[in-house]
Amino acid sequence: MKKIAYTALALALPFMVSAQPRVGSVQDAGSFLISLINNVAVPVIFALALVVFIWGVFVYFVAGGHNDEQRDKGKKLMLYGILGIFIMVSVWGLVNILVNSVTLDNNGPEKLPKALPTGTR
Repeated sequence: MKKIAYTALALALPFMVSAQPRVGSVQDAGSFLISLINNVAVPVIFALALVVFIWGVFVYFVAGGHNDEQRDKGKKLMLYGILGIFIMVSVWGLVNILVNSVTLDNNGPEKLPKALPTGTR
């Protein structure tokens, strides 16, 4: 088990070293974290869900040809893979709807509304 951990660490070390940004502020650290999640974590999770689904198809059709227990295991794996992909796409869509509907900028309004004269409502 230690061999696997050391091998994984050795393979991941170049990525971790080159991924060290110069963080000048909290905003830079937050944007780095968000880009790391969007560019690394989300594709890896999608890939894992797809691999689980494909493995379920393999177990159902190939490995479980005459074995009902293997076929049930394959069905469950396919279901888990489809559910994982569905949940990820749903969350991704909701986040995109939220991000595109709310604009967060630090600029004030370009034009202030005119004040009503006193005594009028």
